[in-house]
Amino acid sequence: GPVAETFRVIQGAVTEEHVRSTQGVYQFELSGDGGGTWYIDLKSKAGSAGFGKPPVTADVVMSMSGADFVKMFT
Repeated sequence: GPVAETFRVIQGAVTEEHVRSTQGVYQFELSGDGGGTWYIDLKSKAGSAGFGKPPVTADVVMSMSGADFVKMFT
């Protein structure tokens, strides 16, 4: 779905430079289509993004609909 595709694109775009400059872990609690817990880790190693809880404690937790998440990143 659109949420999973957005996270796939984010994962492909994450670079070590993003990790060095950001140093943050973002957790998204999404409702509706594509809902669930997702994360973007811009703190650990080369970074990562995906479904589930982040590998380390999140610095920021955001709650929104899956549709709003997709709008925010497109």
